[in-house]
Amino acid sequence: MVERSGSNLSDLVSEDSLNSPRTPGDLPQTLSTLLGIMTDVDGKIIIVANFLPLNAQKDKMSGKWCFTYDEDSILLPLKDGLSSNTEVFYVGSLKIDVDVSEQENVSLQLQEKFNCLPTFIPSDLQKQFYDGFCKRHLWPLFHYMLPFNPGGNGFDNSLWKAYVSVNKIFADKVTEVINPELDYVWVHDYHLLVIATFLRKRYNWIKLGFFLHSPFPSSEIYRALPVRDEILKALLNADLIGFHTFDYARHFLSCCSQILGLKYESKRGYIKLEYFGRIIVIKILSIGIDMCRLQSALNHPSFTFHVREICEKFKGKKLILGVDDMDIFKGISLKLMGIEQLLQQYPEFQGELILVQIVNPARSTGKDVDEARNEVHVIANRINTTFGFPDYKPVIIMDRHVPMYEKASYYALAECCIVNAVRDGMNLVPYEYIVCREGGPNRDKTLHIGSDPPRTSAVVVSEFIGCSPSLSGAIRVNPWDINAFANALNLAIRMPSGEKQLRHEKHYRYISSHDVAYWAKSFLHDLEHSCKDHQSKNCWAIGLGLNFRVFSLSPTFRKLNKSHAVSSYKRTNCRALFLDCDDIVVPSIDNTPSPEIIDVLNNLCSDPKNIVFILSGRGKTTLSECFDQCQNLCLAGEHGYFIKWSQQSTWEMNHTNIVSSWKEIVEPVMRLYTEATEGSYIETKESALVWHYCDADPEFGTWQAKQLLDHLEDLFSNEPVTVKKGKHIIEVKSQGMTKGLVVEDILSKMTKDGKSPDFVLCIGDDRSDEDMFESLLSKLYSETSSTAPEIFACTVGQKPSKAGYYLDDTEDVMMLLRDLSTVSVPKPACLEENSGGETESAFFKNV
Repeated sequence: MVERSGSNLSDLVSEDSLNSPRTPGDLPQTLSTLLGIMTDVDGKIIIVANFLPLNAQKDKMSGKWCFTYDEDSILLPLKDGLSSNTEVFYVGSLKIDVDVSEQENVSLQLQEKFNCLPTFIPSDLQKQFYDGFCKRHLWPLFHYMLPFNPGGNGFDNSLWKAYVSVNKIFADKVTEVINPELDYVWVHDYHLLVIATFLRKRYNWIKLGFFLHSPFPSSEIYRALPVRDEILKALLNADLIGFHTFDYARHFLSCCSQILGLKYESKRGYIKLEYFGRIIVIKILSIGIDMCRLQSALNHPSFTFHVREICEKFKGKKLILGVDDMDIFKGISLKLMGIEQLLQQYPEFQGELILVQIVNPARSTGKDVDEARNEVHVIANRINTTFGFPDYKPVIIMDRHVPMYEKASYYALAECCIVNAVRDGMNLVPYEYIVCREGGPNRDKTLHIGSDPPRTSAVVVSEFIGCSPSLSGAIRVNPWDINAFANALNLAIRMPSGEKQLRHEKHYRYISSHDVAYWAKSFLHDLEHSCKDHQSKNCWAIGLGLNFRVFSLSPTFRKLNKSHAVSSYKRTNCRALFLDCDDIVVPSIDNTPSPEIIDVLNNLCSDPKNIVFILSGRGKTTLSECFDQCQNLCLAGEHGYFIKWSQQSTWEMNHTNIVSSWKEIVEPVMRLYTEATEGSYIETKESALVWHYCDADPEFGTWQAKQLLDHLEDLFSNEPVTVKKGKHIIEVKSQGMTKGLVVEDILSKMTKDGKSPDFVLCIGDDRSDEDMFESLLSKLYSETSSTAPEIFACTVGQKPSKAGYYLDDTEDVMMLLRDLSTVSVPKPACLEENSGGETESAFFKNV
């Protein structure tokens, strides 16, 4: 099937001549300058990647080292996106071994002249790290190749240890140059997935961004990795995590949800994950090309020579172009089979069409790469034998290093560019092709084109590469569908010139305004935004090894000091205690309170200074049955729609003016989602309808809940109805029914009755309990009292909250309530004199 495409960009490297100068060109400046995103940070930017943007060579005669910038590295143009006042420092390895005796001098030389700090990895460790774990485990898996190893050794834990060790070496190097108060660290690609843990452990509030240049696989693929948890947790120690496309980000978020149980939200254009109180921002922005570098290639003296040479060599022929690395995912063999099918299906192209396939040197070695190379040459020879003749070869393979200026000459002359990788993180080849087709004065002069000629280009791209979504005018193909690929290529070649021009103009506007400098500006701008609240929070380091993480809280949000609460409880005379029901006093497993909690509640209720309320979203019948042994306990059911002041009293409707005609509209909608979502069900209350999905598939249930929430919010946008998302529920109820309002009503009633509380304890653990906390901390109930009550609003669990305090778990809650009940029921003298060994808790059970 042939498709037109949509929006995004690519995996780093592209070829260039080392002696080709980086000069300003005639191409338009980036839109980022117009947008005013000039990142000017106080400290320096430390860019960390597997390799430094340097070429190194040692003179055999003199023994001196010679270093030059590597123009192929994507790291160099990143600084073009920063203010000239911002210092950029690089940390990474050299592509050549340096003897231990020379490492110190080399390091000093690189720091002074190039702002580079090299990580010297021992050769055996480097082999295990790069050729082993990176290329044998991570790279195939991230490109959707499951680790099937029949007869092999499976996952090699020693390679994983080597990977972790190298990441630690990189982290140690960063600490040598970082000022953690001012500097920003930007880590690149899958070679350094766990470095964030080591850096966060050293500096809890380090400003740290990570960008993945490869695809991120779906959760079904990623979960096959034995160290999946460790890598995810390490990545979440970054402040900002970047991906080329939404698909890659979506897969990452899905893994976080299914493996770690984390939820995310999208708000004001930012996707955010909450992890132990820290907010991790997910950024989706594909990388762009280096426009200056391409302009340098177009202005290079050799460009003119190669253009003339190619024109002469392929005179009268239709030239199409492919530029790919030699690896198993680039789909070169599939491309050649598509050309073969094209020549068979459309004989008129025989003798007229030529594919020039430039094969960049392989970045890794191995049996798979050798087999892929051999297959390419076998298919090319077969095509040339079948369809070629003495002066014509339909396929030309250039299996060598081709400098950028020579590539640019092919780009400028090709009528169509083909990129049909079966999986690729980004791939910038189509971008380079389109920019070279736009050209400039040098190209126009060489080709004897007028001053303002129409610019055209045609692009055929695989739908499985990162740049595909951003090329909305390209012809998208499934690289495995050979017939569809042949038809797409035919369509691209025969496309009218006017249509090619319109598609080209659309592509060029995007590519020229979203270059690598724009990408760097945008990423660092969001990194600043992600780290802006660091100093306003308190943090605690918890966890060992790769389970390390930082627990972040607002300075006003702290763990409840139980001794302080008990002391306040002792000296006060009118107390109000509000306790959430589910998972606080009633476990969610068996739905009944334990005998111990019943005893504690009875002790608290027996104190005449106390009024104790259980607040719940449950119905009145269920609540009455749960607490039928607590005679003086007050109950608020359905979030305060019903109130019961003791076991002997009757249920009162708290709000009589609420209408429920909306149920007739909501119930059929919820039933529709229930039928489509296995494991979900509807709970009917007098004041609300609740859709539960706790037993549904976690990802599908969450997806359906979001759809239902959007559906209901649209349905009741102008009605007095509240639609809320809770813990595995979507609840619809009349407006005005919240735990916060019922707490307000109860405290107001106490004040009017002359019993203004001087001690308020409120404990909850759900989103609905946030209404209680907000009401307590923002309202003044003690209208007739000269002093405000002591308020202990406490959430259970380590999470940001509107409460002022937190407790770790329900065991902490029980300890607090036990201590308070001990104060409420003084220890009898007979117990103090008892020598029979009867315990205090046993005594209370007999009271």
